[in-house]
Amino acid sequence: MERRNETSASEFILLGLAEKPEQETLLFALFLCLYVVTVVGNLLIILAISSESHLHTPMYFFLANLSLVDFCLATNTVPKMLVNIHTKSKSISYPCCLTQMYFFHFFGIVDSVLIAVMAYDRFVAICQPLHYTTIMSPRLCGLLAGGPWVFSCFISLTHILLMVRLVFCGNEIPHYFCDLTPLLRLSCTDTSVNKFFVLIVAVMVIAIPFICILASYARIIVAIMQVHSAGGRKKAFSTCTSHLSVVALFYGTTIGVYLCPSSVHTAVKEKASAVMYTAVTPMLNPFIYSLRNRDLKGALRELINRKITSSS
Repeated sequence: MERRNETSASEFILLGLAEKPEQETLLFALFLCLYVVTVVGNLLIILAISSESHLHTPMYFFLANLSLVDFCLATNTVPKMLVNIHTKSKSISYPCCLTQMYFFHFFGIVDSVLIAVMAYDRFVAICQPLHYTTIMSPRLCGLLAGGPWVFSCFISLTHILLMVRLVFCGNEIPHYFCDLTPLLRLSCTDTSVNKFFVLIVAVMVIAIPFICILASYARIIVAIMQVHSAGGRKKAFSTCTSHLSVVALFYGTTIGVYLCPSSVHTAVKEKASAVMYTAVTPMLNPFIYSLRNRDLKGALRELINRKITSSS
């Protein structure tokens, strides 16, 4: 038994998404495309916002931060899966597994809190427009953007410190990256402390931000309904539709994974949800925010035109 524990603690096997070997080529092509679009889309958003002075506002500042986090979240999981498929090797060392798990939770927590911060920004812009620039000062924006990074660092580190005390009786993870829940199932020691901490963190970084978002939009809807002109109501609500789409995508999957009872979880559901918030959502966010935003579309067009002109 001791030899088995030593082996399982030095290396894990990521079983991945494919149930049959012939599916791996299709998965490789699909996730490579998803990742390339994610990288290009999010980096273009960051470059467009940083290069256009008229986009240096709180809303676009938070959007640039979200794009950076989405890029990092996808980069933490997808490239390793692509390498595993390409090399026909599914192994990952114990330190690399813990590192991947740390950054997965780190960027996931930052993502969740940032989405709530963006809802607060929309609340202030619509419900208190005359005081918007005073309330959303550069200092407050810096705290709202930087705070989640510091908070997430401590939470993710605690997850890892609780994980390293466990002994594992197996080394096959039915997932395509090192996630907390599949690893806990492999442990043959008591995981009650880990599971309790997972629940506390899920309430803190998923349930509470989601409730804050709902409260913000409840106030926003009340404020919009008090606008007399139909055009004014449509314009006010149009600034929120992109963010609401992101909220639905992100929280719709994470709530199902981390707040629903474990009895309703299956490996297939967990992997499908993980694909949504590690690959699909980071890819879609640039499209969601740019397609309905005239200023951002104009900045992206200007950025691309400059690059084409400079290269020619």
